[in-house]
Amino acid sequence: MGELVHIDRTVRAGDIEALPRVMSRGAQSPAEFAALVETEQPVVLKGLFDRWPALTAGRQSPAALTRYLKAMDRGAPAPVMEAPVKSGGRFDYGPDMREFSFTKRRARISETLDRILRNLALPNAPFVAMQMLPLVESLPDFVAQNPMPLLPREVEPRLWIGGAVRTQTHNDRDHNLACVIAGRRRFLLFPPEQVTNLYVGPLDNPPPLSLVDPDRPDLERFPDYTSAIAAAQVAWLEPGDALFIPKYWWHHVSSLDPFNAMVNYWWGDDATGLERPNDAFLAALLAFKHLPQGERAYWRAMFDAHVFGGHGDAVAHIPEELRGALGRMTPRARAALKQQLLMAFLKTP
Repeated sequence: MGELVHIDRTVRAGDIEALPRVMSRGAQSPAEFAALVETEQPVVLKGLFDRWPALTAGRQSPAALTRYLKAMDRGAPAPVMEAPVKSGGRFDYGPDMREFSFTKRRARISETLDRILRNLALPNAPFVAMQMLPLVESLPDFVAQNPMPLLPREVEPRLWIGGAVRTQTHNDRDHNLACVIAGRRRFLLFPPEQVTNLYVGPLDNPPPLSLVDPDRPDLERFPDYTSAIAAAQVAWLEPGDALFIPKYWWHHVSSLDPFNAMVNYWWGDDATGLERPNDAFLAALLAFKHLPQGERAYWRAMFDAHVFGGHGDAVAHIPEELRGALGRMTPRARAALKQQLLMAFLKTP
């Protein structure tokens, strides 16, 4: 009887296959893509980079893509991550959440590519991946040969290549355009507001990761995950597919083949100084988290009315010229508010 209850309470991997698919579109013009970004919804793009020579090599074989990349190598070191066989390829926290289940080091690009290729023929090989390789610095010829017309030139691509690894659920402060050039990938996506149902780890060991394994969730330990998976979408990507992930959307990434490669672009986290949302959030933790309940209720109401509310409804009774920071944020008003905050923070011991 206990076994039957356990089965009923388990969200199996097969349930992920039954989730709603992320919407698909054909290749976009820059203007169409900009409009799509403003919807703040994930979307799969088809045919976006069909002319990339990197995609041609990736579709041919792991060895062909390895040769293509090695021919551009100028000797720069690359960020390499490695997890032992017992990890099952899961890049996650270690047992105490102070460390990760994988190691990080730097190694030469060609050396790492050769090792990833050799591992394909080895039983019980560790899971090795080269991740977040800045292509403008490390393989500039790749950038010239494989252009991305939808984004400004200053948005730089990064390469991810390796074995069948699984990156635990996390999010980014940037928009993300992920372009698969070899192997298949599964992206499991959760809306930003599912944060409390994903059981996310500590902020001070970035990036914060969900503690839940989507393929084998422990619902006795993480019961609210059922709400997260009910709100989820899934994208199954083949070589040649691109996925747009809006900033702050949580995503779990599974590389489904023994050899996988992807190029991604991050952009959108361009606020600076006092306008950085993450820094404002940390300041809010310091200012509000330990206030008495009544004071917290007041500030929650103030934020709902003036920050996250109806864009002016709470101050409609005030003449526009008297609304100050609560009204339309003109460049002059922004500058004045920044100066006021700078003076306040300078007084902080």
